[in-house]
Amino acid sequence: MVDGVRMRDGRWLAVEERGDPDGTPVVLLHGTPGCRLGEVPEHVLAAHPAVRFIAYDRPGYGGSDRLPGRRVADAARDVAELADALGLDRFAVLGRSGGAPHALACAALLPARVRRAAALVSPAPPDAEGLSWFDGMAESNVEEYTRALTDPLGFAGRLAARAAAIRRDPAQLLVSVRDGLTDADRRIVSAPAVGETLLRTYREALRTSAYGWLDDTLALLSGWGFDPATVTRPVLLWHGALDTFSPVGHFKWLADRIPRARPVLEPDAGHFGALEAVPAVLDWLCATPPRR
Repeated sequence: MVDGVRMRDGRWLAVEERGDPDGTPVVLLHGTPGCRLGEVPEHVLAAHPAVRFIAYDRPGYGGSDRLPGRRVADAARDVAELADALGLDRFAVLGRSGGAPHALACAALLPARVRRAAALVSPAPPDAEGLSWFDGMAESNVEEYTRALTDPLGFAGRLAARAAAIRRDPAQLLVSVRDGLTDADRRIVSAPAVGETLLRTYREALRTSAYGWLDDTLALLSGWGFDPATVTRPVLLWHGALDTFSPVGHFKWLADRIPRARPVLEPDAGHFGALEAVPAVLDWLCATPPRR
């Protein structure tokens, strides 16, 4: 069995730890689809020897049991139980893409435990007032999200078929999203180390089923269970201005509403530019805030 933690409700949560066991703890919230593997590249791990990296598979992915009907806010409960099991009092959280709202949930709902949070290329809530949610989004994503909202059973069947195909050939997922990739994104994912990591991640994420992917998508498109405006912890928001998966309007909406947000907008980056931003983000997450 994959290493992990038994939740109070009986679910198994698959966990991967890297780095210094006595280092500054950072909990990693993976993308959609994704898993506990490869959220931080090897060279970044080596460059941050004083960090304790803790990653887990959200329910339904990889080695974690499913939690049907979960909301984004439920990540805070899982992270709190995981931290309890590992003996962690306070920690930082880092989420990328579909994992970013889950990191914000931890910051909002665990204010006594989350030191700092980083949300990279995060979508905004689907009920974001004043935001035209699909503006600037790749057509493939618009079609998928619309199908999920209007025909969830059909969407579930489609994802199951896609997951089966990706298990046979994980590179199919990268091919399927090409219309949303900027030139900068293509450069990043074409690097052998990045490509291999992404393929390993997709293979593990979907090795048993598409349930994690399905539940993630439905959670991101439903009420999140918390208001980003209630986040009181320091939050670094990183975004690429050319992102067509999480359009820049989402970033601006979040930056305007999270009280202690530190917005960073990279003008020439797309969605996968977040991978190159991770070292600087980690430096900020692990820095000791000045005394007030």
